[in-house]
Amino acid sequence: MKTTVPILRASVFVFLFTFTFNQSFSQSITTGNGKIEIGIGLGPAFFLGDLGGTTGEGRTFIKDVNLPLTKLSKGAYINIYPTEWLGFRLALNHTKLEGYDSIINNKGGAERHRKNRNLAFQSDVTEAYLAAEFYPTVFFEKYDGLQGKLRPYGVIGIGAFRHNPKANYRNPNGYNELVELKPLRLEGQGMAEYPQKKEYSLTQLEIPMGFGAKYFIKENMYVGFEVLHRKTFTDYMDDVSTSYIDPIHFSNYLTPEQVTMAYQLHYRGDIINPQTRAAVGEQRGDPTENDAFFSTILRFGWRLNGNNSPNGRAARQMKCPKFY
Repeated sequence: MKTTVPILRASVFVFLFTFTFNQSFSQSITTGNGKIEIGIGLGPAFFLGDLGGTTGEGRTFIKDVNLPLTKLSKGAYINIYPTEWLGFRLALNHTKLEGYDSIINNKGGAERHRKNRNLAFQSDVTEAYLAAEFYPTVFFEKYDGLQGKLRPYGVIGIGAFRHNPKANYRNPNGYNELVELKPLRLEGQGMAEYPQKKEYSLTQLEIPMGFGAKYFIKENMYVGFEVLHRKTFTDYMDDVSTSYIDPIHFSNYLTPEQVTMAYQLHYRGDIINPQTRAAVGEQRGDPTENDAFFSTILRFGWRLNGNNSPNGRAARQMKCPKFY
């Protein structure tokens, strides 16, 4: 069972970091020497967790990516560059993540257990993060403007995201409805009978990290491509982590309607094989690995005050009058 990093301490850290950053670089920005960029990003996002995956044993990162579950990530950001080789980004993104055991290609190997488990989830995810960008090739450039330049970079930061795992429940009328999984305590979270299983928060910390490249179409406009991985501190993005519990305890904590939902959703192997039942303590998820997600983003950005930056002034001095 994972221990969630306290959100309050992290929020204080982010606030202090942002306040210090603003104080440190406010002078360069107000004097026109700073460089500010705004932009948008669009691209596919992928979930990496207990549910879904490919053949064989479950693995981390791209080995277990299910391409049919590709979802669109979209967001906006603002960058501030105290110098050309270092930038600070504040970003807000939204995506949807899904995982389905039912789409696993069962070849009779280690994937068979996950296929027969037959669990599923989907969740909207909204994230905000502060990150630093590093541009190592800047040190090899000349002061000849930005247009036509390709700048690879690395990025790492800290942020928070909001998620809410849900799954389809077939109600007594025979219709499917999407229900929230956290309130159902499907693995005994918060139950006195399972004191080691703590309730999880829907707001979690993340460490975004990745790499990308920007190509300047004009002095003040660029396109870019970025791969950004999010390391999280929770194994419950998909509401699956540890083991099956005795469903008799649901009635001690849930409403009668929720009890019906919990009985149906905590174990779904009986849909594939009606003769099977989950044994108490049987593995339901893998608590040794936290969940994660990543995106591959096409970025479009604009530099707002590039002409007032050192590069912008140098470019005007080196080019003919019609440049400006």
